[in-house]
Amino acid sequence: MKSYARYLLFAVLGISLVALAVGDLLTGTTNVPLADVWAALTGGTTTEEYRVIVNELRLPKVLVAAFAGMALAASGLQMQTLFRNPLAGPYVLGINSGASLGVALFTLALPMMGGMSSWLARLGLTGMAWIGSAAILVLVMFLSRKIKNISVILILGMMLGSAISAVVGILQYMGTEESLKAFVVWTMGSLSTVTAEDLRLLIPVVVVGQVLAIAVVKPLNMLLLGESYARTMGLRVGVARTAIFLSTTLLAGTITAFCGPVGFIGLAMPHLARMTFRTADHRLLMPASMLWGAVAMLLCCLATDIVARGGVMLPINTVTSLLGIPIIIIVVIRNRNRR
Repeated sequence: MKSYARYLLFAVLGISLVALAVGDLLTGTTNVPLADVWAALTGGTTTEEYRVIVNELRLPKVLVAAFAGMALAASGLQMQTLFRNPLAGPYVLGINSGASLGVALFTLALPMMGGMSSWLARLGLTGMAWIGSAAILVLVMFLSRKIKNISVILILGMMLGSAISAVVGILQYMGTEESLKAFVVWTMGSLSTVTAEDLRLLIPVVVVGQVLAIAVVKPLNMLLLGESYARTMGLRVGVARTAIFLSTTLLAGTITAFCGPVGFIGLAMPHLARMTFRTADHRLLMPASMLWGAVAMLLCCLATDIVARGGVMLPINTVTSLLGIPIIIIVVIRNRNRR
C-alpha cells in the first residue's frame, strides 16, 4: 500500500473515532441534544440533569471504551508477534485467569469466610483482579528467566490458566447464589461500572503500558523471524521479552480488572490492522491496531447504548464477540488458502 493511502486510512480511522465518541455521548436511554452535550463538556449553560448524564455517566464510558480498545489491541499485537501465533491474544499468558482468580476470591471465597472483614475485602474487586493479574505476570517473568524457549512459555501459560480456571470452578461450585451471580456478571464485562474516580488510576497505567508498547516496536520487528534471528541482530531477547510481558500486563491486566474480561478485541484488531494497512512493520501496525481497537470498542459501546433504549442491557462481551469472531474466521480461512 502506498504511503498516501495509509495516511488517508489513518485519517478515516481518526474521524471515525471522533464520530463514534460523539455518537456515544448522544445515545442512551435519555435523549440529550448535541448543543447540551457540548455545553456540558465545555461548562456552558445546560440543565443539571444533562450535565450529570454527560460528564458523570457517558463521558467516562466513552473514555474507558477508547482506552480499553487501544490497550487490548496493542497487547494482542505484542503477544501474536512474540509467540509467532496468529491466534494468540492478550490473555495468552494467563492474565485473564489471574484476574478471574482475584475476583473469585473476592466475590466467592470471602462470603464463605464469614463476611467481608478480612484484609482482602479492603482491596475491592478491582484491586483483587489487578493483584491476580500481576501475580501471574511475576510467575511468567520468573519462568521466562529460566526457560529460553518461547513455545514452552506459551504452553506453561496455557496450563497455568487451566489450573487457575479449575480453582475458580471449585469456588463457583461452593459459592452462594448471590456471590455466584456477582462473579458471572463480572465475567460478562462492563464499561459503565468505571467511574470518573477510577479513570484517574486507569488512564495513567494504560498510558504507561502504551508507551512501553511503542518502545518495543523495533524489538517486535526483529522478533518477526524468531528469537534466534533477533539474537543475531544484537537484540537482548530476555530484556525485550520482559518489557513486552510488563506492557501486556499493564494494558490487558488493568482493563480486565476494571472492565472484566473483554474478548476478541485484542485477538481480532491486530489482524484487521494487517489486512487494511497491508504491512508487517510494527511502526505502522502498533498505532493502527490501537486505532482499530478504539474504534471497535466505541462501536460496540454505541451498539449496547442503542439496544438499551429498548430496555435491554447487553454485556459488552457479547457484542465484542459478535464483532470479533467473523474477523478471526476470515483470518483462519485466508491462512488456510495461502498454505
